[in-house]
Amino acid sequence: MYVHIGQDYMVPVRSIVSIFDMDTATNARSTRGLIARLEKEGRVVQVFDDLPKSAVLCTSELGEILYITQISSTALQRRIESGVTGL
Repeated sequence: MYVHIGQDYMVPVRSIVSIFDMDTATNARSTRGLIARLEKEGRVVQVFDDLPKSAVLCTSELGEILYITQISSTALQRRIESGVTGL
């Protein structure tokens, strides 16, 4: 199953490691460090036109990718739990 995370992006649900709320996640030093490392490595994809609301950390055979999206973490969670892809 795939979930729509914004704009034209869909990711496999099984690849999602974590979903962060951007308002609270950046308070933790470890999360800020993760975001900074992934930005430095060029592994951050911005999937928003307006304000970012959440970040979706995915992993695959090629490594970690962080998608920053304007869809809230609760909306993404509901899509995953209900099996709705958001399209």
